[in-house]
Amino acid sequence: MAYVPQDEGRFGRISELQSCWAPKGIRPEAPQQIIREYLYVYAAVCPALEKMTALILPWANTEMMNIFLEEVSRDFSEFFVIMQVDQAGWHNSKNLKIPENIRLHPQPAHSPELNPSEHLWEDLRENEFHNEAFGSLDQVEQALCDGLRRIEADPQALRSMTLFPYLIPFRYLI
Repeated sequence: MAYVPQDEGRFGRISELQSCWAPKGIRPEAPQQIIREYLYVYAAVCPALEKMTALILPWANTEMMNIFLEEVSRDFSEFFVIMQVDQAGWHNSKNLKIPENIRLHPQPAHSPELNPSEHLWEDLRENEFHNEAFGSLDQVEQALCDGLRRIEADPQALRSMTLFPYLIPFRYLI
């Protein structure tokens, strides 16, 4: 059995200015833009296994969630997966196709702090999107791919970022 928190994050071409360091007397410059184009990253993390599955998809809806669940089912095929999800509409849609080896476990409403996957979005925004203005969605996608590969390549950092105290008992079930 594997306990796998899951979440979706929206990334796009709206840049947020953040403070940054500059030598005394120099004003740093950072580009800013507001272009409403987005991609969604679906991610599921098993801190106990130091393993992550992530897909970059065009929308957040039931159809995309079905694609993601199939991918997680394949990646964790040797496990029975208990997947923690928030209460987004596409997580409990009547059209959702839940694979045989996955059971969805809803977290309490309005409690994103309980989902370890939220830390992935913080890391990606801080390290890949900090004071960046992207010229196209392809550039956003490339930044997301680079960031997700970086996170996946460092299992200890992934574990450190996502192993919440309430998940520690689940590591013994694997």
